[in-house]
Amino acid sequence: MERKVKVGFIGYGNMAQAIAKGLIKAGVCAGDEIFACASNYDKLLKNAEILGINGAESAEEVVGNSDFVILAVKPYQIEAVVAPILDLLATKVVISIAAGFNFEKYEAIFKPQTHHISTIPNTPISVGEGILVCEKKHSLSQAEYDIFIQMFSKIALIEVVDTARLSAAGTVSGCTPAFTAMYMEALADAGVKYGIPRESAYRLAAKVISGTGKLYLENQTHPGMMKDAVCSPGGTTIKGVAALEKGGFRGIVIEAIDAIEG
Repeated sequence: MERKVKVGFIGYGNMAQAIAKGLIKAGVCAGDEIFACASNYDKLLKNAEILGINGAESAEEVVGNSDFVILAVKPYQIEAVVAPILDLLATKVVISIAAGFNFEKYEAIFKPQTHHISTIPNTPISVGEGILVCEKKHSLSQAEYDIFIQMFSKIALIEVVDTARLSAAGTVSGCTPAFTAMYMEALADAGVKYGIPRESAYRLAAKVISGTGKLYLENQTHPGMMKDAVCSPGGTTIKGVAALEKGGFRGIVIEAIDAIEG
């Protein structure tokens, strides 16, 4: 990017903080180029101080100081929060990270010609290993979209999907860090059961998860083939795989997604 882009957050909860941390860590923005507002101003100032960003007293102040404005409030709050600043938002690039709010919903709220895109991020974005699911339909100019991609591709895998798939893709990437953390904890518990120190067991489990994901992304080998490559005939791994299948491992993972999407 030829110039630094100033980023504003309307709402500064966990996900907004994760994005801000990722952008700063990747050198996309400096702390003093990020502005944020939140309903609890005192709490905002404490959180803002951690990364050295600017805590603002109002959404108007955030928008006035930003090029890209990230809407990071709860979906049920969006209409009330944006109502006083619709004219200001019409002059900015607006990025939504609110689940359930797609292009058409914003078109019904925003002023005509407002440039906006709907996305769903996940928390690993804070360490530059996130996912940002983006709705294919948006109203950014090509130049704006190019800057958007340049910024966020430094901290996330950007996956563009049709509107009909936005919710499901957001669930698969946005909710599952919790499931993965549970799996990591379970692996570590098993290690502790057999005498591995807790911290060592967590490191082993975490690296297995991150390494397996990276191996897939680099080689694009079908996950079934990756599994087969570790399963020697009559060996130890296939016994564990059989136990997982008996317990309905894959089925229960799918049911977890069904529970959210249903």
